[in-house]
Amino acid sequence: MLSSTEENYLKSIYHLEISQSKNVSTTLIAKSLRTKASSVTDMIKRLADKSLVNYQKYKGVTTTSEGKKRAIKIVRKHRLWEVFLVNKLNFNWDEVHEIAEQLEHIESDDLIERLDSFLNFPTKDPHGDPIPDAKGKMRAEKAILLSDAIQNNAYKITCVKDNSKALLQFLDRHALNIDSELTVLDKLDFDNSITVKLSSGTNLTLSNKICNNIFVNIK
Repeated sequence: MLSSTEENYLKSIYHLEISQSKNVSTTLIAKSLRTKASSVTDMIKRLADKSLVNYQKYKGVTTTSEGKKRAIKIVRKHRLWEVFLVNKLNFNWDEVHEIAEQLEHIESDDLIERLDSFLNFPTKDPHGDPIPDAKGKMRAEKAILLSDAIQNNAYKITCVKDNSKALLQFLDRHALNIDSELTVLDKLDFDNSITVKLSSGTNLTLSNKICNNIFVNIK
């Protein structure tokens, strides 16, 4: 059995591994978990001793097949709990991440499978992230960042990459969520901001930072 701290490290390494597509540095892990590099090195050695990560000094970290399997299981629990909190307990999507961080460490496989069934086997969490099934498989969905969208095309939001309260509350204020539709009206070269037309007919200008955290599909 892993401690909650070990699970947090493993999940962080897995997420960074996906986004980096290469060995993950201890510096990146420390930044992700907001901790000291020395603490990261100690934990990495512990995970390596349990055959959950591969680690070579100065060459970074990768998850082993068993480490990846365990990380995906943690991700599955986290995202299922987020669905439960939003759909069944009426939490807002900006409120659930920290609570799910606590619930993801519950060990019972039977509980998670019953939770999955109770929720009717959802494939996405409230932020649009794919939920791994019981075998660890996730549905791949082709999407692009809103920052890469083409002027005059209509799109549908599929996922919000940044789960921070600030961004999610901003999107809420403008009734933008998963499956919301918008049309790109203008892209400003000066700061790469984008003006979109919402389904309500309102025009809204979004910063490049916001557009780099929203995934969309062509409508």
